[in-house]
Amino acid sequence: MSSVSAATADADAQNATNAACTTVAEIDWSSWEPVDFATLLFVFRGDEVLLIEKKRGLGEGLVNAPGGRLEPGETAMQAAVREVQEELHVTPLEPRWCGRHRFQFRDGYSMDVQVFAADSFEGTPTETDEAVPLWVPCDAIPYERMWADDVHWIPLLLAGEQFEGRYVFDGQKMCDFVIEVVGR
Repeated sequence: MSSVSAATADADAQNATNAACTTVAEIDWSSWEPVDFATLLFVFRGDEVLLIEKKRGLGEGLVNAPGGRLEPGETAMQAAVREVQEELHVTPLEPRWCGRHRFQFRDGYSMDVQVFAADSFEGTPTETDEAVPLWVPCDAIPYERMWADDVHWIPLLLAGEQFEGRYVFDGQKMCDFVIEVVGR
């Protein structure tokens, strides 16, 4: 067996093991490797935040920040800006890193998501094939229309805290999570 095949087999075995887990504590996060790397980028305008209603893909129908998967050769920040440009036709200016999420899904899928925020942008938010733009007051974020983890960490983002979270999901149902404030 080639070393590439062995590495793929090891990753597949690890994903199968992690998929059987229902709690964060059951996963060996030191050896955990995601299937995908992705981003979220929150754009602020005064006391409002630019969110999207997803029209397709993971989280279709839910409200979220714009974002998506990294392309080969991109940094997380480059991907975050590109995704906002593609999804909403605006360019965030001077984004800053805010946090990291590691999501393990019970079906074996997993993703490592870097979170960014920007306080200024160029352009006008425009609906695309992927997303409907929504300016939302920061004190009225529609958590009931979002992923279950958002209510636990977005308040940290709004407070200017940096964070790291680990989550186990079964479809859109959150089974377990741990969030830690980092940095400062």
